[in-house]
Amino acid sequence: MRTALITLPLTALFLLSACATSDLGDSRDLSKTETGALIGAASGAVLGALIKDDKRGKGALIGAVGGGLAGGAVGYYMDKQAKDLELQLQPEIQRGEISIDKRASDDALLVNMTSTTGFDNLATELKPGYITTLNKISRVLNQYGKTTVTVIGHTDSIGTHADNQVLSERRAQSVLDHFASQKVNPLRLSAYGKGETEPRADNNTEAGRALNRRVELVIVPVVAAGS
Repeated sequence: MRTALITLPLTALFLLSACATSDLGDSRDLSKTETGALIGAASGAVLGALIKDDKRGKGALIGAVGGGLAGGAVGYYMDKQAKDLELQLQPEIQRGEISIDKRASDDALLVNMTSTTGFDNLATELKPGYITTLNKISRVLNQYGKTTVTVIGHTDSIGTHADNQVLSERRAQSVLDHFASQKVNPLRLSAYGKGETEPRADNNTEAGRALNRRVELVIVPVVAAGS
């Protein structure tokens, strides 16, 4: 199975790095640490690899978000973020378009978004209703800046495996790009496409295929070194 990591193009990183937001959502200039981290990422290191695999990258990330969370503050911070997401997304949750869960092992939030309002069939352009939803999520992500956000694209099983893999990657990229356009710090963002390999429901029914055509967000706290 091919799972591709998706990141912002070099030019987009610099265009989007003009400003960031505080934990209260207020616009601010990037710090020297953030600027340096963005330059390092754009110079060849992938954002996701920085966060997940490289200790120096993890240190840069902690510096870029103004310090990591520690101890009991991690669970409290993520619980509060989950409540704010639920409040902002109440209409979508009630319509069954979004679910929000918390992973016990690492306090990560799992946001599952169906394709009902997301994309037209085989398309990668965000539909207007989906943009409204993503804008709500962006506001919360900017308020809770001590997290990383991984966007994961999924498809149903109609079509070839290769085509579905590419489609899932492009849809994840569309969501990632939109978050970045809403001033979510690019250093916090990464994305994968998983094609048809992780279905939630039966691909033999249209209802099941609709559930499988989805985008997931994994929102992980940035934890202080040694915590």
